[in-house]
Order: sequence, then C-alpha cells, then structure tokens
Amino acid sequence: MAAARIVVLPGDGIGPEVTAAARRVLDAGALQAGLQLDYVDDLVGGAAVDAYGVSLRPQTLRLCKTADAILFGAVGGPKWDDASPTSSLRPGTALLGLRKGLGLFANLRPVRVDAAMVATSALRPERVRDVDLLVVRELTGGLYFSKPKRRYQTPRGEAAVDTMRYSTPEIERVAVRAFELARMRRRRLLSVDKANVLETSRLWRVVVTRVAERYPDVACSHMLVDAFAMELLRRPQAFDVIVTENLFGDILTDEASMLAGALGMLPSASLGGGTLGLYEPIHGSAPDIAGKGIANPIGAILSAALLLRWSLNHEAAAQAVERAVSHVLAAGLRTADIAGSGEATVSTGAITDAVVEAIQSPATT
Repeated sequence: MAAARIVVLPGDGIGPEVTAAARRVLDAGALQAGLQLDYVDDLVGGAAVDAYGVSLRPQTLRLCKTADAILFGAVGGPKWDDASPTSSLRPGTALLGLRKGLGLFANLRPVRVDAAMVATSALRPERVRDVDLLVVRELTGGLYFSKPKRRYQTPRGEAAVDTMRYSTPEIERVAVRAFELARMRRRRLLSVDKANVLETSRLWRVVVTRVAERYPDVACSHMLVDAFAMELLRRPQAFDVIVTENLFGDILTDEASMLAGALGMLPSASLGGGTLGLYEPIHGSAPDIAGKGIANPIGAILSAALLLRWSLNHEAAAQAVERAVSHVLAAGLRTADIAGSGEATVSTGAITDAVVEAIQSPATT
C-alpha cells in the first residue's frame, strides 16, 4: 500500500501544539487501520513571515498540491498585527491563499455536543442534548476575496470598502456539496442568507432553490441569518445541514462552538472537487496561552478524524478517533477551557495521551 502524503502546517501560537497532538492521534488511528502516512512539514503564517518574508510561499502552495491531505494549525498573533490586512506580511493571508490556490470551496464544520459535555455548555442541558448539525460554509468567495478591498483617504477623512461578490457557479457548487451531505445524514438542508437586504443573498437563495429541484428527497428551507443566529441557540436540535456564505459561516460556527462547550472543541474540513482537503480546528492561534501546555487539542484531533474520513476514505479509523475522544471526555478529562467550576484540569499532552491510549485499547475501539 502506498503511503498517504500529509503536509503539516503548524503555523503560529498554539498551532504547533495542537497540530502535534493531532499528528500523534492520526498516527495511532492509522496504525490501527493499517494505513501508512508520510509527513512533510513547512512554515506558514507569522512563522513564514519571520523566516521568508511572506506568509505563504509559492513553494508551499506547490507542495500542498502534491499532498493527499493538509493538517493545519492556526496563524496570527500581535507580533504581525501592524501589517495591512491584505499584505503578504499578514499571517491570515496564508490561509486565504491556500483556500483559493487549492480550490477548497466548501468548509465542513460539524457541531456535535458530546454527552459528557452537556453540562459544560453555556446553554441549558435540554437545549444542547443530542445536537448534531453540520455547517457547510462557502470558502473562496464573498467579502473575504472580492475586489475592490481597500482603505483610502477622502477630503472628509479616511474611508474603507469591502466588496461582496458571488456568482451562480460559486453558489451552485457549494450547494450541491451541501445537498449531497444532507443525503448522507437526515435529509434536511437549511440555506442561510440575508435576502431581505443583500443582492448576493437574493442570488444565493435563487440558486439554492434551483439546486434543490435536483434533490427531491432532501427537505430544503431558507432562513435569514439574523433569525438563524437566534434559532441556533433556541432550538439547535432542529437543524441538520446548514449551507451559507463565507462571512456568515465564519461567525455562526463560532457561535455554535458554545453549544459544544468551547471554541477549542470544533474541527473543520476544507474540501474542493477532489479528495484533497485542509483540516484545522476552527479556533485561532491564542498567543496568550501558547507554549504553556494548556491548549485544548480536541478540535485539532477531531480534524484528524475528518482527514481520515474525507481524504483517506477510511471511515472506520475516523470513527475510532471520535469514539476515543468521547471516551476521554466521559472519563472526565478536561483542559481549562472546558472545565466546570472546581473541576480538575489536565494539560494538552495529557489529554492527547489519553486519546491515543483509548484508540489503542480494544475496549474502546
């Protein structure tokens, strides 16, 4: 069996810590499944700015195009905050460049509330119990990529402009991906937009409605983003697959992390037309806790499970990782961000050790 090639891009802040944890778990899952993995490491974000003067080198993008999957940490930090938002000296441009350069247009963000975490959620237990939803976020269009995007001087002072642009093909391809995923789940899809105000959202709704005609077995509905932001907290169990544009998906999934207990709990998979994917926790680089050994690695570990599922096509190994995480949470292990009042906490390494041990245990797998 040929070894799968995994490019590892740890990035900045806690990125290297949680990526190292995910890699250990990925190795454990692969060993149990008989998979062979080869790793290639490279720098992105602030680490690449310091080493090479740019956040994403062309060589790194070419390397990623040869991979079977990419394991990504996080980028950014106050050290680089003075750079222009669109400058190659800004760490975040690395992630945008990878998404665009690799054609990763669909970002899958599953939100599951583990039974052991129900009491930790910011919401009442009856509101979060059995929550299992999937947000499909369009990833290469909208405000983050459209032009013009600039700050400029006017006679009356400084001004700025961002542009939101979407085309029918961009909307259609992510909608198709979302409908296909809904077919694999509970066959319900909600499209979230702002069609009462935005022209892009009006086009979004028209295109999604048209795509829905191809999927008569999937119940399709629409909701305005402000209404959904409320309903996501009021009745999250009602939702299955949610498809939305780039900015809305970014904001809503941060909100959804509070259902699961903390931002550090949620994984993501960024996919395109093939099997290549970029896998990362949805949290940021958290420079204030970097190097302290207290970061929550679960979002990164569950991202490794998504890597096994979507890029390596090994569902059994993915489920083994997910069961191991549930086993560890049920045993009461908590990093500081998900610990309740008075609960003992463990380090990044300790919770990773426990997940690896659970994968290796026949009783767990």
